[in-house]
Parts: sequence; C-alpha cells; structure tokens
Amino acid sequence: MLTTLGRTALSLLQYLGELAALAYETCVSIVVAPIRWRLLMRQIVEVGWRSQMVVLVTGAFTGAVLTAQTYFQFSRLGMKSAVGSVVAVAMFRELGPVLTALMVSGRVGAAIAAEIGTMKVTEQIDALRALGVHPTDYLVVPRVLAMLLSMPLLVAECCAVSIISSYLVGVHLLDISGPYHIQNTLRYVGSRDLKMALTKGFVFGIVIVFIACHQGLNTKNGAVGVGRAPTEAVVIGSLSVLILNFFLSFALNIIFPGGV
Repeated sequence: MLTTLGRTALSLLQYLGELAALAYETCVSIVVAPIRWRLLMRQIVEVGWRSQMVVLVTGAFTGAVLTAQTYFQFSRLGMKSAVGSVVAVAMFRELGPVLTALMVSGRVGAAIAAEIGTMKVTEQIDALRALGVHPTDYLVVPRVLAMLLSMPLLVAECCAVSIISSYLVGVHLLDISGPYHIQNTLRYVGSRDLKMALTKGFVFGIVIVFIACHQGLNTKNGAVGVGRAPTEAVVIGSLSVLILNFFLSFALNIIFPGGV
C-alpha cells in the first residue's frame, strides 16, 4: 500500500511539474516570440464563438430549473420574493463558472488534445521543429491567449442568461412579483459577485487549456493514444475544475470581503 501511495504521489508531482514547465515556457514565448494573430483569431472563434450555444443553453436551463426548485421550497416559508437573489448569487459565485468550465472542458479541451495529439503521432510537430518553428509558439500560445480572452466572457454570458431565464420562469410561470424579483436581485448581487465569477472563469480557463495542451503534446502509441488523450484531458480538466473551485471559493471570499 505504501509503495502504491508513493508511486501515485510521485506521478502527481511529476505531472504538476510538467504542467508548470509548459506554463513557464508558454509565458516566455508570449513575451519573447511574436504573436501569430491569424492563429489567435482562429482560436478565438473556435474557443469562444463556437462555444456560445452550449454555454447559453446550459445557463438558461440551469437558471430556470434552479428558480423552480428554489421557489418550491421558499414558497413554504413565504419567501417567494427572495428566489431571484438566491439564484443570481448561486449562479455568479458557483454554478455559472463551474458549469461553463465543464462545458468548455468537454468541448474545447477534448478538441485541443485530439488536434495536437494527432499532430504529435503523425510527426507534424517534429516537422515544425525541422522548419525552425517552436511548437509552443505555434500551437500552445494562440490557444492559451484565446482561452484567457474567451473564458471570462463565456462565464458572464452564462450568468446573464441564467438571470434572464430565472426572471421569465419566476415571474411568468410561478407568479412571483416582478418588481420584488428585480429589486432583491439588484440588492444582493453586486460587483463582488461579478469579480468572483470572472476570476474563477479566468483561472478555470488556464487550467483547462494547459491540461489539454499537455495531453496533446504527450500523446503516444498512435491511434490508441489519440483516442485516449481527449478523454484524459476532459476527465483531468473537469476534476481539476471541481477541486480548484473549492479552494478558490475560500480564497476569493478573503480577497473580496463583504459588501458589493
């Protein structure tokens, strides 16, 4: 048992070290190497624009069902007007960033790992090196910058759509007073909640893109490895988001203390 635990701990440390090395190399490339703007724009479309539909649908129906479930419980206590504020705070602080990150990890993380992994097993990355092009500059940097720009915006869209769907369901289907719904939402949701949502989205984006790029760059064993890389990227990325969210929740409540 001790041998198994030790081997697992060493493997985890090695994996974290490889991620840290890739992150350092990427930061150096961003500063030193020229930005390939055409590749960056293409990745922004792939990561941000084409992920909007998945994120919007997720936010809309999450806000709707959370409103319904909150209403069914709060109506017993005579607190129907508080439904909007509870849903908005929950979406901004927890559900919005986490669900967006999980959707992006499943869609974008898998695509990045599969694309880079295919290039790795077909020796296209070796061809880039032979042509004098650094793989990190060409493959990793555009995807990292696109994720850092797109992820906070996707989180903001998810939260906004969830609040709109919460209002529509609460006011038009559950007969909650519209003015009270809006008033309580504005009273208990402020800039602090928005900062927490955007910060979580930014951090989650960093984690997802580096894990996906690392899995792609370390793909082996031909077609079997290409099939395994996106699966591992999604699983590791999703678990990392859920675990990191716990620690971020405590840290951000310290960084952004009470008040709006």
